[in-house]
Amino acid sequence: MSILYKMLRPALFRIDPETAHGLAIKALRFGLIPRVAVPDDAVLRTTLCGLDFAHPVGLAAGFDKHAEAMGPLFDLGFSFIELGGVTPLPQPGNPRPRLFRVPSAQAVINRFGFNSVGADVFAQRLETYHAAHRQSHQVVGINLAKNKETADAADDYVKGVAAFAGKAAFLTVNVSSPNTPGLRDMQGRAALADLLDRVMKVRARVEQQGGGHTPVFLKIAPDIDDMQAQDIAEVALASGIDAMIVGNTTVSRPASIPADMARETGGLSGKPLFTLSTEKLGLMYRLTGGKIPLIGCGGISSGADAYAKIRAGASLVQLYTAMIYEGPDVVRSIVAELAVLLKRDGFSTVADAVGADFKKEAAA
Repeated sequence: MSILYKMLRPALFRIDPETAHGLAIKALRFGLIPRVAVPDDAVLRTTLCGLDFAHPVGLAAGFDKHAEAMGPLFDLGFSFIELGGVTPLPQPGNPRPRLFRVPSAQAVINRFGFNSVGADVFAQRLETYHAAHRQSHQVVGINLAKNKETADAADDYVKGVAAFAGKAAFLTVNVSSPNTPGLRDMQGRAALADLLDRVMKVRARVEQQGGGHTPVFLKIAPDIDDMQAQDIAEVALASGIDAMIVGNTTVSRPASIPADMARETGGLSGKPLFTLSTEKLGLMYRLTGGKIPLIGCGGISSGADAYAKIRAGASLVQLYTAMIYEGPDVVRSIVAELAVLLKRDGFSTVADAVGADFKKEAAA
């Protein structure tokens, strides 16, 4: 944590969390947060789905929901960012308050419910940004979501792919948020198979029309049981998707969450999520036999955390909550520590370390 953020954090934490988040977005947009220099080390460079990354640490969806601060977020050191979730139609999301800090556990609970400016406004902002950065190779992904009132949930994801395929580095089909009624039911075997079949067909149609190839990722919840995980793995392998993100926030409430906060509904993120999300990441790596690239998300706040995700099967990692508690220079510290850990254990690339824990078990 930088000295400046250490000084500012007490004042920020006296502000309503959602208001503070809005101020952070504005500060990024107006260049009020200094650029962060992240280590450039060959051991960190990696490639996934045809995309090149200077290092494996990216920003998870949910921070820049409305595509407002893309360039400044890269200035914080992220090698890729995921915008959204974005819904086809604008919607306000759930009533406030809907974001809660849990400082004693370095956690956050949210129940935003996919508040979104909608696909049209989002696409305009994305187009404006790309027009000004045509020579850059920044990896900008989009998290696709459904409107609360849509009866045919798969139709909203089809609309999202149709709207953004060819306009982003990757698209994420998010069926893992706990804050939209019935959304996680889309993780069931039959519903997921139908959803991914429709999504992949519309992506193929866009490609045939000259829209270019856009990798499709699937984001799943950390709260799935072993049987659900098996179903998801089998459907994912058969679907042709390019990668999976494991996972989203959790509806569980570990003992580290104070009772008054544990009663708040919504998804929990931050440090208490690390163990659960990493266990599910490792499970999905084993169930897919490492045949589908995985992105580890949940509870990362240090280089050691990122390294543990990679050894459990992640090719890339994402964070969000750690910025709230550690400040905007957290990416630099994570990347620097990760490089040291990779070299310590004799890995020459990130890819060599992916799934190392399970490869070691298999060799024993």
